[in-house]
Amino acid sequence: MIQLSVIIVNYNVKYYLAQCLHSLCRALEGLNAEILVVDNHSSDDSITYLKAHFPSVRYIENRENMGFARANNIAIEQSRGEYVLLLNPDTIVGEGVLKAVLSFMERHPKAGAAGVCMLKADGSCAKESRRGLPTPMTALYKMSGLSRLFPNNKRLAHYYMGGISWDMPHQIEVVSGAFCFLRREALLQVGMLDDDYFMYGEDIELSCQLLLKGWENWYLPLKILHYKGESTAMTSYRYVHRFYKAMLIYIRKHYGVVSFAAYFLKIAIVFKALMVVVRQTVHKLLCSFGISFQQKKRRSCYVFIGQKTMLDDCQKIAKDYDLSALFIEGSPTNIPVIPEKKEFSLTYLVYDMDVFDYTFVLNDMASRANEGYSMGTYSSKILITEDKVIYGK
Repeated sequence: MIQLSVIIVNYNVKYYLAQCLHSLCRALEGLNAEILVVDNHSSDDSITYLKAHFPSVRYIENRENMGFARANNIAIEQSRGEYVLLLNPDTIVGEGVLKAVLSFMERHPKAGAAGVCMLKADGSCAKESRRGLPTPMTALYKMSGLSRLFPNNKRLAHYYMGGISWDMPHQIEVVSGAFCFLRREALLQVGMLDDDYFMYGEDIELSCQLLLKGWENWYLPLKILHYKGESTAMTSYRYVHRFYKAMLIYIRKHYGVVSFAAYFLKIAIVFKALMVVVRQTVHKLLCSFGISFQQKKRRSCYVFIGQKTMLDDCQKIAKDYDLSALFIEGSPTNIPVIPEKKEFSLTYLVYDMDVFDYTFVLNDMASRANEGYSMGTYSSKILITEDKVIYGK
């Protein structure tokens, strides 16, 4: 029997997904596993590109963008694994992560789902790695900003499980849909993902249903990278609208339409969305008069670390794209000191993935968290960072 089915929903992020699949190929070595990619009608020729590079993956091509829940459900129905991993395409999985989670699940038969420590590109832990259920009061604390003011308070910061250690396994309430490792037995008992949620909220509902059926949800201190976490979209109208709409659906399902929380959430959705629109409108108006309060563009530097072949390739990339860059020959057993570049506000550390394994890179970035660095990788003539994909010529 297949041990693990990995399911990834793609929409116009073929290079990030290719990087994710590359990391999965390493992480799945020795496991009886399958990978299913559901393409939500991408317009970037994703399937053609991915099939050429990863022919062993099973591809499901949708004729429209069905959203996260419906797309995952299609693949879940076709999957055969004893366990199912729902994984975002903009992730990188360390080599030992999947085997460690699988081992944990087999030792804890009451565990229905498990999540991991998702790192942001700067090496810091993404707070959405472990969350609490958005009860009416928890939702109020989050939207009022109290959870942000008191991030370690177990009650006020319950939405992000404030106060629990990042370095120890813990039972939590909500496992992120970006990496959601599920026991099929539990999944079949609670049913598929709720497609009332188009984007955001499906993982909350699924986690809630698992708890209601008596299963446990766990956080495990195993590292993956998640490029585009919650922090990347907080100021966009689309994020505000979809996120709080999803929270409103959850409140309606579990606390009733006429509850005070539902009423408050409606007001919050309108208010927060309005603030985003006003801010964007004012900015455009000021720019039309030649007035801009936009911060100066951050100066960035690229530090390429790897073998000579990679460094030669990246010297050409730096020249072609006019990048400020340093080139350092290094390996896992010989990482030189990275010189400080105080004249730059951001330094990309670009690792040669023909030399380094993903676990090493993730641990190295975690050790440099909040120091002004951002992770990048170079493989197959492609440089990938959180906000750029650059191709070698």
